[in-house]
Amino acid sequence: MDLIDSTEKLQAACDRLRQHPFVTVDTEFLRETTFYSKLCLIQLASPDEAILVDPLAADLDLAPFFALMADEAVVKVFHSARQDVEIIWQKGEVIPCPLFDTQVAAMVCGYGDSVSYEQLANDIAKARIDKSSRFTDWSHRPLSEHQLAYALSDVTHLRTLYLSLAEELARTGRASWVEEEMAVLTSPATYEMKPENAWMRLRGRVKKTRDLAVLMEVAAWREQEAQTRDVPRSRVMKDDSLIDIATHAPRSAEALGHLRSVPNGFERSRGGTDVLAAIERGLARDPRTIPSLEKPRGKANNGAVLEMLKVLLKAVAENERVAPKILATVDDLEAIAASDHADVPSLRGWRYELFGERAIALKRGQLALSIERGRVVTIER
Repeated sequence: MDLIDSTEKLQAACDRLRQHPFVTVDTEFLRETTFYSKLCLIQLASPDEAILVDPLAADLDLAPFFALMADEAVVKVFHSARQDVEIIWQKGEVIPCPLFDTQVAAMVCGYGDSVSYEQLANDIAKARIDKSSRFTDWSHRPLSEHQLAYALSDVTHLRTLYLSLAEELARTGRASWVEEEMAVLTSPATYEMKPENAWMRLRGRVKKTRDLAVLMEVAAWREQEAQTRDVPRSRVMKDDSLIDIATHAPRSAEALGHLRSVPNGFERSRGGTDVLAAIERGLARDPRTIPSLEKPRGKANNGAVLEMLKVLLKAVAENERVAPKILATVDDLEAIAASDHADVPSLRGWRYELFGERAIALKRGQLALSIERGRVVTIER
């Protein structure tokens, strides 16, 4: 199959695709040597055709593709959409909308947590996906017929998955549950990588407020460097080095150079100077701007409650045929164990009706767990 490699051909293809109520979408990309993903291939399919687009082609402007992604008359169907949407947002400053994620829909329909495309294709479309091209170099040209066939399969079977899952959601009245999740995936805030928030990825690795203050500044420096140079974070500085610096807070080039995790000579580089300045900013931070590291009061004593909530979650998920992860995360359960009024999704909306209300009742002794015929059941008290 030929790759679309000109703007004229792409415009004609997108004009045909937008005549349908939905299109399935996938992308292939590389990110091993860059901060931002390098878009290498776009796969699109409508109910009656499938196409491959070469974003690396010299004579191709992706504007028709971005316009299709923004067309609110056409549902854009992805599987595990987050990375694909992030790339489209970065390249075209557009969020595909309306959006349908078959992985999320499958979780709502009882296929388990984070079910793979291959598994869904096998279960629903009765198709077997050849995984041999999954880790190929998609930037290499020309792509082989085998690679092109693999790429196409990512959107052709997706059509069957979408139609089947959409029908199941309509039958069970759960379409609004998926729409609620799509609101998160279609928010630009989901894809913002602000340097000032980079510390959140590492917050669990420091124990003192001072260490966190330094980490916030050093992590922000690394994030800005990685974005500016378009290189992976680890190329600028590894996570272990950031934690080492935050913990020891060296205030001179000599002290910075003595840290075992810091590369030899780094303290004499421009980066070393920048890190020392970041450390000083961290040490000078207003304490009121530093998030608390304290665990919720009573959390340490809630082990038994947490374990009971986990059992309840599994029982409810099995009974309602929905993936446990979409009802509540471990963090949600810990928060509920600590407080009946925790600000977590599990205590709002349909999740509250399905699980949260029972979780609170269990905590208050108004609900009991028992076993009948090998299954956990709830008993009102």
